[in-house]
Amino acid sequence: MKRVFAFFCLLILFTACKDSTVKKTQPAIAQNDTPEQVKETVPFRWAGANIYFLLTDRFNNGNPENDINYNRTEETGPLRGFMGGDIQGITQKIEDGYFTDLGINAIWFTPVVEQVHGATDEGTGNTYAYHGYWAKDWTVLDPNFGSRKELEKMVKKAHEKGIRILMDVVLNHTGPVTKEDTAWPSEWVITEPTCTFQDYESTTACTLVANLPDIKTATDEAVELPDALLAKWKSEGRLSMELDELQLFFDRTGYPRAPRFYIIKWLTDYVNDLGIDGFRVDTVKHADEKAWAELYKEAAYAFENWKNRHQDQVLDDTPFFMVGEVYNYGISGGRNFDFGDKKVDYFSHGFNSLINFELKTDADKNYEQIFKKYSDLLHTKLNGASVVNYLTSHDDGSPFDKERRKPFYSANVLLLTPGASQVYYGDETARDLSIEGTAGDATLRSFMNWEEIDSLKTKEILTHWQKLGQFRNHHPAVGAGKHKRLAKKPYVFSRTYTDGEFKDKVVVGLDLPKGKKSLWVKGFFGDGTQLFDTYSQTQVEVNKGRVTLDNDYTIALLELAK
Repeated sequence: MKRVFAFFCLLILFTACKDSTVKKTQPAIAQNDTPEQVKETVPFRWAGANIYFLLTDRFNNGNPENDINYNRTEETGPLRGFMGGDIQGITQKIEDGYFTDLGINAIWFTPVVEQVHGATDEGTGNTYAYHGYWAKDWTVLDPNFGSRKELEKMVKKAHEKGIRILMDVVLNHTGPVTKEDTAWPSEWVITEPTCTFQDYESTTACTLVANLPDIKTATDEAVELPDALLAKWKSEGRLSMELDELQLFFDRTGYPRAPRFYIIKWLTDYVNDLGIDGFRVDTVKHADEKAWAELYKEAAYAFENWKNRHQDQVLDDTPFFMVGEVYNYGISGGRNFDFGDKKVDYFSHGFNSLINFELKTDADKNYEQIFKKYSDLLHTKLNGASVVNYLTSHDDGSPFDKERRKPFYSANVLLLTPGASQVYYGDETARDLSIEGTAGDATLRSFMNWEEIDSLKTKEILTHWQKLGQFRNHHPAVGAGKHKRLAKKPYVFSRTYTDGEFKDKVVVGLDLPKGKKSLWVKGFFGDGTQLFDTYSQTQVEVNKGRVTLDNDYTIALLELAK
C-alpha cells in the first residue's frame, strides 16, 4: 500500500507540473468524497488527529423518550440536570455528515455507563450526574444516554464515515453518596483524607473531593463484589452471566480480584464487544500509575480480539489509543509530570498521549512562537509520544477567549498547532461559555447552540472551522509533521510529514492582506509546481519561488494540485 501511495504522489506531481494554467477547480479531496476514498489516500495518525469532544447529555437529543429515568425529577441548579442529549443524537449528526464536514476524524464523548440515581447539593444547587463522571455500575449504560445497542450502532456508523471513537472512562472514583445511592464498601474505596495536591501522596492516596469515594487502585488485595451490586444484577436477571464473565477474565489474566481489575474488565468489555478505538482517561494523576499500564494492556488485547472477529469493519492497523487527563500537564514538561516530590512519566504507563493544558496560554503569543515551540518539543523531548491540544473544555474555568470574541483566530491556533486538536462542542459555532446564573463549570456546559447555526454570523464562523478542519484531516503533515517558517511577512510556513514511503507536504499563509497577495514558497515547492489553495478553491503555479492569489481571504491552505 505504501508503494501505491508513493506512485500516486509522483503521478500527481508529474501531472501538475505539465499544467501551468491558473484556474478554479475542486479540492484535492472533495467534501463529497466517501470515507473509503479518503481512507485509501490519507493514512490516519492519532498524533495529528482532529478530535471532537462533546458532553453526551448536552449535544443532541435524538430520543426524547429517554429524557427522564430513575425519578430524576428534583429541581436542580442552572445547567445541573439532565437536558436530553444522548447517543442516538450523536449518531444522527454522524449520519448527517456534521462531523465529516468539520474534518473530524475522532469523537470523544463523556462517559455513558450507569450513573448514580440521586442528586447532590454541594452549594451549587442540586446536581445530577448528567456529565457521566459519577459511575454507579460500569457494566451497563445509563438509560438517559441510551442503550448498548445504540452505542454499538454509533460506533459502526462512525467507522463507516472513517471516524474513530474515543470513550471517556473513569477508574479513579465512583459516584457520590446520595439519598438514592449508598457508598461502595470500605474494601473498595477510601473517603478520606481529601486531596490537598501538595505532593504525590496527597494527590493519589486520597479522595479527589469530599463525597467522591476514591477507588483503591494501589492495592492488590482481593475484595468481594458489593452486596448492593450483586442484588442489582440479580434483579436485572444477569447475575450469573456477570459472575461467569468475571471468572473467565481472572482465570485468563491471573490478576488478583483487587478493585481496579474488576473495573478494568468492565471498561474493556466495551472495546471487546463494540470496537471502541481508544479511551480518554479521567483524573489520571489521582490514581497509582501502574493501573493505567494494566488498563492499556487489557484494552489493547480487547481491541485486537474485536478486530479479529470483525475484519470487515476494521479501519486499518492502527493500535488501541489511550489519552490521559493529567490535570495541568503542559507540553513544556516533556514526558514527565512533576508532583513536587516525584516525577511520573505517564507515557511509560500506558498512555500514547496526554491532554495539553498549555495551549490556552500559549495562544496569546504569535503564530510562529506557538507553532515552532510545539513542533520542536514534539520532535525532541516528546519524540514518539503526542499531546492533545485544546482551547476550551468542560472543566477548565479559564479557557482561551471565554467571551468568544476571536472564533477565527481560535480556529487558526487550535487547528494549525502541531499535535492533535480537541474541538470542544460549540467551538465551531461560538457557543456561549458565560451563562448567567450558573455556578462553577456548569457555565461551560450549555446545550449545543443548534438554533443559531443558520445565522449569517455563525455560518461564517462554522465555514472557517470546516475549511481548516478538512485541510487538517486530509493532511497528516498539519498536526503530525515538522514545522518550518518560509516567510515572515506575509507569514508563510510549511509542514512536512514522512512515514516510510508516504510523504505529505503543505504550505499555509496567515494574516495575509486582502486582494492580491504573493506567498513565498521557494525551497519547498519548485517553480512550475501546481498548487491548490483549498480555502479559496483556486489552483496556482509556483513562479520565481512565489504563488500569487487574488481574493479577500486572509488565509491560504496550499497543497499539491491533484
